[in-house]
Amino acid sequence: ADALLESESLLPVPDSLAAQLPAGLPKGTVAVLSGARSLPVGMAAAVTGAGGHVAVVGLPDFGLLAAAEMGADLSRLAVIPNPGTDPVEVAAVLMDGMDLVVLGLAGRSVSATRARAVVARARQRGCTLLVTGGQWQGASMRMEARVCGYEMTASRAGAPVAGCGRISAVRLSVRARGRP
Repeated sequence: ADALLESESLLPVPDSLAAQLPAGLPKGTVAVLSGARSLPVGMAAAVTGAGGHVAVVGLPDFGLLAAAEMGADLSRLAVIPNPGTDPVEVAAVLMDGMDLVVLGLAGRSVSATRARAVVARARQRGCTLLVTGGQWQGASMRMEARVCGYEMTASRAGAPVAGCGRISAVRLSVRARGRP
């Protein structure tokens, strides 16, 4: 029973985060993401691919095709590209029915008081909030991803050729700080 409860309280993570979070990301936490945009896309793919529900708020250029290629179930993904003047409020409302909410702040800064209220709501609802593109006070974790390489498909000759072919995978270097 303890193992079941523990697994139910964790969100799956993409391979790029497996070394930093081998058990997964605890539900009800708030994390700030920076750097490569494939990290939130990978998180959405991992959660929906495992049967969870994800909302993406304030990220009009969120990579749906990339998410599908990473294994996302798009029927479990809600996208609100333009949430209006208060994306934080939209994200807070969506926490009631989602396992994960990815919030793009578009350079905004969220006050410490408002952030504390949303963190408390995330904890209460058991929804993980990933914040990107702005300033957020009181996040329990900060993750930074940077592209450190690419894998190319083989050319017609059978071996990758620099500058030719298609990118088949992007390698990320991810650094996570804080308590999960």
